[in-house]
Amino acid sequence: MTNAIDGPATVRRLANPAAQALADLASIFNDLQTVLRCCEHLVEQLAGRGDDVVIEGVWTTALISYARCFTGGNRGMGLTEKDVEATALPGEVLEWHKVLRRLRKHYADPGQNPRERFEVGAATGPDGKVSGIAITSTPQPPLDEVTVRQTGALAYRLSALVDERITEHQQRVLSAASAMSPEELGKLQLIDLGEPARD
Repeated sequence: MTNAIDGPATVRRLANPAAQALADLASIFNDLQTVLRCCEHLVEQLAGRGDDVVIEGVWTTALISYARCFTGGNRGMGLTEKDVEATALPGEVLEWHKVLRRLRKHYADPGQNPRERFEVGAATGPDGKVSGIAITSTPQPPLDEVTVRQTGALAYRLSALVDERITEHQQRVLSAASAMSPEELGKLQLIDLGEPARD
């Protein structure tokens, strides 16, 4: 019997659809946890009006991680708008979800500056003739704590939903793996677990 403290002797790669779906769910859960960590960090940054570059970078990471959870993939494990509605959060939660998706496009768009909108105009003097060129900028609204907290609340509820799905899928995958003979298991590719850290 394998000692739980020492961990398993070997781990074999399962490539069946149920195992791949479980891996997808684990990835979604990881992305939602990233959103939560980003939101916690942003609340601290905004309270002290932290570095704008750090705030933008962390917020962009949160938006990209959130949006990735709704990518269906080959096994259809991505979250859906029905999942957002199932969170039972008060207010227009589905509309907030859609806003987050639009913000992700805005912040990740390689052709747009997410911070300011720039325009160029001809400056004219009292005589109506061009006296120079003016470059103007309009700053985008800054990130605020309410936006961050709403995003964190949604990610938290979705994490709980995904965690339940992971538990269900783990049981299915375990049942299927337990039904395999030692010979069948021995033919599966080993997963390199790396060397354990030593004190």
